[in-house]
Amino acid sequence: MKVLVIGSGGREHALCWKLSQSDKITELYCAPGNGGTSLVATNVNIAANDVERLLKFAKTTEIDITIVGPEEPLVLGIVDEFEEEGLNVFGPNSFSAKLEGSKDFAKKFMVNNNIPTARYESYTEYKDAIRALDNFAYPVVIKADGLCLGKGVVICEDRQMAEMTLKEILQDEIFGKEGSRVVIEEFLKGTEASLLCFVSHNKLYPMESAKDYKQIYDGDRGPNTGGVGCYSPSPLFTQELNEIIKKNVLEPIEVGLEKEGHDFTGILFIGFMIEDNNPKVLEFNVRFGDPETEVVLPRLKGDLLNIFIKAMVGNLHEDDILWDEKSCMTVVLTSGGYPGYYKKGFEITGLKDVSDEIIVFHNGTSKLGEKFFTNGGRVLSITSVGDISESRELIYENIKHISFNEMGYRKDIGILEA
Repeated sequence: MKVLVIGSGGREHALCWKLSQSDKITELYCAPGNGGTSLVATNVNIAANDVERLLKFAKTTEIDITIVGPEEPLVLGIVDEFEEEGLNVFGPNSFSAKLEGSKDFAKKFMVNNNIPTARYESYTEYKDAIRALDNFAYPVVIKADGLCLGKGVVICEDRQMAEMTLKEILQDEIFGKEGSRVVIEEFLKGTEASLLCFVSHNKLYPMESAKDYKQIYDGDRGPNTGGVGCYSPSPLFTQELNEIIKKNVLEPIEVGLEKEGHDFTGILFIGFMIEDNNPKVLEFNVRFGDPETEVVLPRLKGDLLNIFIKAMVGNLHEDDILWDEKSCMTVVLTSGGYPGYYKKGFEITGLKDVSDEIIVFHNGTSKLGEKFFTNGGRVLSITSVGDISESRELIYENIKHISFNEMGYRKDIGILEA
């Protein structure tokens, strides 16, 4: 089979790495891919949001299945376009993708289907939003409604910061049309955790849990990022909590998807805030998370492509999805200045000196000849499967071999008390 993966990050490298192990695949492509994907797939120089060119490539190359990595093409309706042309594509259609593409849409879905979440109000007018701040305590969370590359959520510590944030989003339009509406939400205390689910025609099949590290500096300090470290499973997910999540979250989602006319096939990422075994949903993503994918897929046994096919056909079963009992951990190496301004194009050295026990997923790299160069804020995910403490020691020991200009990383990933 010919398979196309769309995207260019660590998530897509992990997908290509896992898919390349399938004996069903004869040719594997990644568009546009990165330096790492070129090691396991053929990179195709087409942007992930260029739906028209991707469709043309899939047709002319006679791609059997396309797997969509990032959220933007899903929200743009790539699945609808491919299906209209009779092509097989794994991912939700544009209607279901609104669960990520619009935070207001997602919150309404949660409230309408009794899914536990933070109290919220949404507004399009600046003056109305300002008045609504009287209804919330501080800190308060303000979110731009649409896709903002992970930068559309602000935790405001006081009224002054909240008013400034509302002005920037609604009046200054720093996120353009993606910020034409804001969601004001109560701040939830607890521990963040995430759960990825395979979805087959509205039926959810949860994967193993993961713990993501969002903030750039040790001790969960500094600005939020796309994620700079992760491990799986999360110790929060006890059997008791899993049963609570199944009853209070997963089953209501399935009912809600059916009731509201979805035919969701793809991936649903559920972000939780958990306090005293009480899970509340922070957000939905309609694709694999990053760096969660880099720690979940190495633990998946068997053929990932087979799971995708069965989900699309509608005959996926729980016993098709088996997991390694070993844990997995990753530490993300970042460019200096990330998540703010950073420079690209620095040579990465030492990758050949890394232990065979380490998996190196490329997040933001390019390849020229035999050399790799930085090409993003998150550059590499240094990954190990095994006991968390042993993996942690192995990862940090091997990071010493790798170097690029202004390389940064957190030193406290995998400390379970952190």
